[in-house]
Amino acid sequence: MPTELINKVIYGDQILIDLTDATITGSAEANKILSGYTAYGADGSKVTGTSTFDVDSSSATATQAEVLSGKTFAKGGSVLTGTMANLGGAGGTITAKAQEVTVAQGYHDGSGKVKIDTTEQAKIVANNIKEGVSILGVTGTYTGSERIKATTGSTTPYTTAQTILPSSLGDYDYFTQFSVDAIYYNEASNSAGGLTVTIGSVAPSV
Repeated sequence: MPTELINKVIYGDQILIDLTDATITGSAEANKILSGYTAYGADGSKVTGTSTFDVDSSSATATQAEVLSGKTFAKGGSVLTGTMANLGGAGGTITAKAQEVTVAQGYHDGSGKVKIDTTEQAKIVANNIKEGVSILGVTGTYTGSERIKATTGSTTPYTTAQTILPSSLGDYDYFTQFSVDAIYYNEASNSAGGLTVTIGSVAPSV
């Protein structure tokens, strides 16, 4: 006959030991006791725990979308796998004043950067910005006269209209002085005994 275990001891009118109301019934429920600890079941047997339970996860608040994809966590007594995208060093570049870079939802490893495109950076220099104006930390020095080039000119009035631009004389923006010669006038005797008066020159052929 199998040995029966004592699970209750009464001495006189005193109950010295009573395991009958233990919540562990016996060795079959060893997984309900933390590994390395022992207890006695309701049937009087000694039970050595086998549970590897190490935390009460009932108060955990993380969701799968908040945990990196492929990583696991405990919640409510269950082991769950995260679904958060791993974006690593995601970043972006800005090429227009009003451009916005949307940072996608997910995990970032801290190396990602959002910066002004290098082509645009090269334009943000002091001599491209009006004097006294600061753009992104660069204070302008441009006064409006640095690249304006002047020249002088002159012309002879002809009997036809003329349009003369500074640029027609080279890489110039304006005239500091422009001279117009006096209208040509000439008198010469002719074979009929009178005078031939010539007023104005004829533009030379091009």
